[in-house]
Amino acid sequence: MNTTGSEFLGYPMFNGQLGDLFHKGKTIINTLNQYSFCIAEEDKVFKSALMSSDVLLPDGISIVLSAKFLNGNQLEKIAGADLHEFVLKYLNSVYGSCFYLGSKQETLDAIQQKLGSSYPNISHASYSPPFRDEFSEEENEVMIAHINEFSPDVLFVGMTAPKQEKWVHANRDKIQATYICTIGAVFDFYSETIDRPSDFWVKNGLEWFGRFIKEPKRLWRRYLLYGGIYVKYIVFSKLTHKLRF
Repeated sequence: MNTTGSEFLGYPMFNGQLGDLFHKGKTIINTLNQYSFCIAEEDKVFKSALMSSDVLLPDGISIVLSAKFLNGNQLEKIAGADLHEFVLKYLNSVYGSCFYLGSKQETLDAIQQKLGSSYPNISHASYSPPFRDEFSEEENEVMIAHINEFSPDVLFVGMTAPKQEKWVHANRDKIQATYICTIGAVFDFYSETIDRPSDFWVKNGLEWFGRFIKEPKRLWRRYLLYGGIYVKYIVFSKLTHKLRF
C-alpha cells in the first residue's frame, strides 16, 4: 500500500517524488482520474485493484482540484505519460529493461523503433494480446510467459481502464517484473498513433479538453457524462462532511 501521500475519498494518493519509487522492491503503480474513480465506485473488483496499489498517482486536474476543495490536500498531477517518460529516462541511465503489454502490433512496433533511437541503453520487448474483454486461462498463461521470459525491470500495461488494473491485480504474483505500471493511452501517445494535447493544454490543466475536442465521439461519455457523475460525488462528499460538524 502507498505510504507516501494523502487520502482522497478513501483512496491513498501518492504525493512524493517519482524518484522515490525505485527503491521499494516489487511495486504496482496505477493512476486515478475522475473517470476511473466513477467506474471504481460501480465496480468492486476495480476498486479493490486501485486500493491495493503500492502507488496510486493523481492523474487528472479534477483529482487535484477536488482534493484541495474537500480537505485542503495539495496533490500534484502526475499523468501516465509523465510517469512513462520519467521511467524511460531512469532505465536508460541504468541500462535497464522494459516490456510493453497491450495495444496493436503496429503500435508496439512504433514504440520499439522510437525507443531504439531515443533510449539506446534500454533493453525492450513487447506482446500484443488478443483484443477482448476477458482473457482465457490459456491466453493469460501465454501473456505471462512472454513477460517472464524477458523478466523486465518495468512492465508497462496498456489495455485501458479498468481492464488493465484488474488484470495486473489478478496476476501480480505470477509476473516477474520489479515495477508494473498501468498507463493506458500512453502507448498511443508515445507511438504517435494518437497525438497527446500540446503543452499549452497540459500546463493549464486542460489536457482532458484537448483530448475531447480531438475525439468527441469516443470520449464524450468519459468527460461529459461521467464528469457530471463525478461532480455529484464531490459535492455530496463535501456536504456530508459539513453536516457532521
